[in-house]
Amino acid sequence: MEWEQAQKLWHPQPGWLDSASYGLPPDPAWDAVQTALADWRAGRGVWKDWSAAADRTRAAFARLVGVPTADVAIGSTVSQMLAPVAAALPAGARVLVPEVEFTSNLFPWLVQEARGVEVRTVPLDKLVDSIDADTDLVAFSLVQSADGTLAAYDDIVAAARAHDALVAVDATQACGWLPFDASRADVVVAGGYKWLMAPRGTACAYLDPALRERLRPDAAGWCAGQDPHASYYGPPLRLADDARRFDISPAWLNWVGAAPALELLLEIGVPAVHAHDVALANRFLAGLGRPPGNSAIVSVEVPGAQEKLERAGVRAAVRAGRVRASFHLYTTEADVDLALNALTG
Repeated sequence: MEWEQAQKLWHPQPGWLDSASYGLPPDPAWDAVQTALADWRAGRGVWKDWSAAADRTRAAFARLVGVPTADVAIGSTVSQMLAPVAAALPAGARVLVPEVEFTSNLFPWLVQEARGVEVRTVPLDKLVDSIDADTDLVAFSLVQSADGTLAAYDDIVAAARAHDALVAVDATQACGWLPFDASRADVVVAGGYKWLMAPRGTACAYLDPALRERLRPDAAGWCAGQDPHASYYGPPLRLADDARRFDISPAWLNWVGAAPALELLLEIGVPAVHAHDVALANRFLAGLGRPPGNSAIVSVEVPGAQEKLERAGVRAAVRAGRVRASFHLYTTEADVDLALNALTG
């Protein structure tokens, strides 16, 4: 799809620089949800069609991150999808996490401390060198939520493999703009409502087949069955033999909006989105006299920045005491310039 054609599918009010908080839906996603809402209200909706949107999303996510569809589970949040991995760690296991990690990829490990799991935090730039023979699992965000820093994915994975440690990645702030190969890790989870531009309450997880053998699907219901529509009633236990055994029952209307959004990302291509997003982030940095970076999320400290941006109608976030601006495929140079004029005028 041509870039100019694609950008016409969004209708943001000028000044939206906060995709790291939530992404904006393209027309195909918005229209699909409106149709489903009307059908739900009138009682003419077909729930199996709504449910099928979850499988469309699963397939699109698998293509986006380069893994087999059979290795993708669906859920609602990152922490919920990491929970079975955390619960499977043996007592005494040691987990290594960056110091300023978003808690969806921290609390699931910390709650296991009551049964002897040890969680150690180190600065992100010390993560690789801190992986040792005592490390059982390394958990980190591919892109840090607070300031957009990219983790050294290849180096972390290599160090973990050298010490037989598992790798758990939160790709919520990366998936949708940053090309990467999820199959290098053991588990990669992404919430759908940010850079994937899906409704909140959607999440996908790549679960490596070898890891799945160590996990127990404690939340299994009928949607985790080998044939969900033959799993409504009664024993025996008959779970799917792939990652679907870790599915939770999909919140239908959320997935109706997710499928078109992820499919559109595939049509546009993540490399093209990456180039656009990072170029705008660097335009913003250059306008503030800062060196270029490699992320679609930037964090800056400018006196009175939040108030200046608010007065100009620019919507950004404050994280760790700094203004965080984020740029996605519906962001324009005019949006960037609006923010720069507010901060430097």
